[in-house]
Amino acid sequence: MSTTGTIQTNIENKIARVTFSHPASNSFPSNQLQVLTDELNSLSNNDEVTVVVLQSEGTGAFCAGASFDELLAVNDLETGRQFFSGFANVINAMRSCKKIIVGRIHGKAVGGGVGLASACDYAFASEMASIKLSEIAIGIGPFVIEPAVSRKIGKSALAEMTLAPTEWKSAQWAFNHKLYAQLFSSVVEMDEALEKFVSQLATYNPDALSEFKKVLWEGAESWDELLYERAAISGKLVLSDFTKEALNAFKK
Repeated sequence: MSTTGTIQTNIENKIARVTFSHPASNSFPSNQLQVLTDELNSLSNNDEVTVVVLQSEGTGAFCAGASFDELLAVNDLETGRQFFSGFANVINAMRSCKKIIVGRIHGKAVGGGVGLASACDYAFASEMASIKLSEIAIGIGPFVIEPAVSRKIGKSALAEMTLAPTEWKSAQWAFNHKLYAQLFSSVVEMDEALEKFVSQLATYNPDALSEFKKVLWEGAESWDELLYERAAISGKLVLSDFTKEALNAFKK
């Protein structure tokens, strides 16, 4: 596995499987978020693809969110805004992608990882896929991913997660709150069901699926501006004394 992370895409039978990996619990440095954004934009216009599966490598975490090392290195407003715009770019690419995106959430998701799961049009999960929004604990908040998360689970559940940033919510909780469409007791069972689902989905009229995707995301057009406004909020907060002290405490 690369020490800097990878994005790999395999296309077969109209199904594009996009697999991301990073040795730090499948977290995302900025450059990898940009590669994923570009890949999703490319697949959106690929006539050989009807459905996209978003997944990560390994048997550990699905995604630990943004790169902690990069977060520690932010030291000015513009760098902060650009750093948090990484997940804004990916979520907007997922939203505007013409293909249905099916998430394979095999393990834990934190912060931006919860945002990725939320931005999928349909998500399969295993019972290992517990979730947490830890941002408030370090003096920032889940501002960029909030629209995607709230769209799936609602503001009350968002508050329940955000204001208890050290608590994990179980995969069953996430399923009950509609973040996950299907939940399985094992990864093997999940993969069998997912395979059957996407194989069937890939046989449907791609134009009908594309039009249905527009229906799913009605009302989210403002995200082209909103998510970047939110990135600027986070970029400012990350420079605060509170956050610098919290990050240094984590470092130790």
